[in-house]
Amino acid sequence: MTRKKVKLAYITNDSARKATFKKRKKGLLKKVSELSTLCGIKSCAIIYSPYDSQPEVWASEHGIQHVLGLFKNMPEMEQTKKMVNQESFLKQRIAKANEQLKKQQKDNREKEMTEVMFQSLTGKSLHNLTMMDLNDLGWLIDQNLKNIYRRIGQLNKVAQKQVQGEPAAAKTEGTMVGSTSTSTTPSEMNVDTMQRQQWFMDMMNLPQENNMGFGGDEMMLPFGDNSHNALWSNAFFP
Repeated sequence: MTRKKVKLAYITNDSARKATFKKRKKGLLKKVSELSTLCGIKSCAIIYSPYDSQPEVWASEHGIQHVLGLFKNMPEMEQTKKMVNQESFLKQRIAKANEQLKKQQKDNREKEMTEVMFQSLTGKSLHNLTMMDLNDLGWLIDQNLKNIYRRIGQLNKVAQKQVQGEPAAAKTEGTMVGSTSTSTTPSEMNVDTMQRQQWFMDMMNLPQENNMGFGGDEMMLPFGDNSHNALWSNAFFP
């Protein structure tokens, strides 16, 4: 069962506020002690409250004086560099939340324009897009083209290095293997060519009802479907 989120607001009820103070004070002092022990740092805590006549401190009086002395010896600019109050802390949280919101809006916009780009490749009209949509779509297409050209350049460099770095032994071995392979005589090549030509002529002379698409009114599409939409049916273009 998840813990209920606490609303950060002043507790108006006196008894509830006092109970919360005691509980939170104990947890804060425990965290300071753990931080000092685990990380080996010098730390202290001083808590004033209307419920206690004396302030609550951690750790010893000597340790507190030592930490405060180190703090006072720092330059004034360094002392206030990371010092925050409730107002400045909330401003920092709001600024961080606004940055996360802008980043999420940008990611959502990029995904939206990516979907529009894929839909346009299937023939969907772009007339319902605004000028801002068209500008964002153009920017996204330019980025994809840059990535494609960059990848092509990388592959070309790798291919050139592989061609230039081939050892002479590999070329010699390839020459020896090629010389031992079975060669085809010119007469065999002529017979094979004549057979192919005769087969093609026989297919062209078949009656219309037996024609398999090589000379009829409709050409067969390469994917076995006369519908042009079949050419685009894949994971990206349904």
